[in-house]
Amino acid sequence: MMRTVKSKGFIAGISFTLMIAVFGILLAELPVFEYIGPLATAIILAFLYRQFFGYPYKIASGIQFSSKILLRAAIILYGLKLNIDVILSEGLALIAQSVIVIVFSIVMSFILAKMIRADMNISMLVGVGTGVCGAAAIAAVAPILKAKDEDTAISIGIIALMGTLFSIAYIFLGPYLPMTPEEYGSWAGLSLHELAHVALAAEPAGTDALAIALLAKLSRVFLLIPLCFVLIFIMRKREGEESVKKIPFPYFLIGFVLMSILNSYVLGDYITIPEKVMESISGITSLLLAMAMTALGLNIDLRDTVRRASKPFAVILAVSVMLSIFVFVMI
Repeated sequence: MMRTVKSKGFIAGISFTLMIAVFGILLAELPVFEYIGPLATAIILAFLYRQFFGYPYKIASGIQFSSKILLRAAIILYGLKLNIDVILSEGLALIAQSVIVIVFSIVMSFILAKMIRADMNISMLVGVGTGVCGAAAIAAVAPILKAKDEDTAISIGIIALMGTLFSIAYIFLGPYLPMTPEEYGSWAGLSLHELAHVALAAEPAGTDALAIALLAKLSRVFLLIPLCFVLIFIMRKREGEESVKKIPFPYFLIGFVLMSILNSYVLGDYITIPEKVMESISGITSLLLAMAMTALGLNIDLRDTVRRASKPFAVILAVSVMLSIFVFVMI
């Protein structure tokens, strides 16, 4: 009897995150929400549900499955968006610049968080999200940094909002800046938060700008794996050998690498997959991510969020402004 109840709760929890995720994806097609994106929209809907109706503890097992297992599955499939061969052959200079961007974002986030005594967990998560690739990067490093689900959700929400504001600002500033379309694309790709934000900001500048922007952004995604290993090393050194076993190895990142290799060197050369199938896989990836974001959003408590997120928000706002100026000068 207990197994039946737990099974129903598990299925109901997954179905609940699926329902909100689909609603979030559809809502993101509408004006205003299209700038926020489906992931942030899903988090907002889940957050609002939590505040009005409370956390649905009866279906918690299914919700936790979405926030953990489905999130990792989505990150593995996200690897199919990365073409390693293109980056290594055409983007070596961008990789070097991306290393600088990531180090700058994380170090400045740490320094500013220390200065104003902001929540360090959230500040470091948003620092990684700003430097690498937004929500996917935050989700990847969260278990390494031992972040709570609530911290992860808050960080992703901050990144989504910040990236949306900055991408819109880039669109308005672009025509007035002394930059070629290619330079503008590099600027957007190296400094904006999410892949969607980069595409949003670069598309109005033309196809050349969009192409270089996406390449620059993917060069930052490419560095997610080595960054995770660096963070594992730092955490183990900081907490000592006794805590080594407590820091989970992010095995799902191996899947991310394998999917990237598959996309870069196998698909198209040895195996041909119809474009519609690849589009379907991309859609499934987005759906899984939205379900995971829904599950994370349900963990956000309004009072705690207001208390803990205001200073990290100020930190990442300052870092984003400095990063935009820094990259503008660098290119």
